[in-house]
Amino acid sequence: MFLGRVVGRVWATVKQSNLEGQRLLIVQPLTPELEASGKQVICTDATGAGAGELIYWCRGKESSFAFLPDEVTTDFTIVGIVDELRVKRG
Repeated sequence: MFLGRVVGRVWATVKQSNLEGQRLLIVQPLTPELEASGKQVICTDATGAGAGELIYWCRGKESSFAFLPDEVTTDFTIVGIVDELRVKRG
C-alpha cells in the first residue's frame, strides 16, 4: 500500500460499463514525511474519501479486490483513510 492525498475528482459522462457508479479521484502519492512523490494517479474509491484527505491506496491486480464480488477494472484503488500518522525519526 502507498500513502497519498486526494487532490481532485474526475467527472466522466462516458466510461466502461463496469466502472458505472464508481468514484474516480485524483491522488498525489506522498512519502511518510508527507512530501509529494511521483506523478498524480487516478484511483477508484472504495472508502468514500474526500478532497484533501490523507489515504492509503494500492495498485495492480489487488486494486480490484476491494469491490468483490463485482468485477471493477482498475489499476489503482483507495483502500483506507488515514486518521493519524506517526513517523519515527532517527
